[in-house]
Amino acid sequence: MLHHVSFPVTDLALSAAFYDAALGALGFRRVFEDETAIGYGLVDDQDMFCLKLRSEVRAPSAGFHLAFAAPDQAAVDRFHAQALAVGGRDNGAPGLRPDYGAQYYAAFLIDPDGHRIEAVINR
Repeated sequence: MLHHVSFPVTDLALSAAFYDAALGALGFRRVFEDETAIGYGLVDDQDMFCLKLRSEVRAPSAGFHLAFAAPDQAAVDRFHAQALAVGGRDNGAPGLRPDYGAQYYAAFLIDPDGHRIEAVINR
């Protein structure tokens, strides 16, 4: 359904460190970058998620978050731990979420600009 998603960020270097850690744990990498943007994905020049430098940022309210697919539970654990190590904020430790499904394993973080993200595997 979605081709790509972009988040505005106020400090590209700080956000890049956070997303390099979080998304790297899930198998994604930088696929392009310039002075004002960094794209993440699997194939060069084909970003699925992009950071865009902006002078002002207002993260969406608590009702919005972006969930990234994880290949396995260990990747969800790495996503959470590695992003916390570079300044991310915890918004839900890795674990099963039986309210969402019997096999729903996820972790939740808040990035440096207040965007809420999740890594999930549901098998």
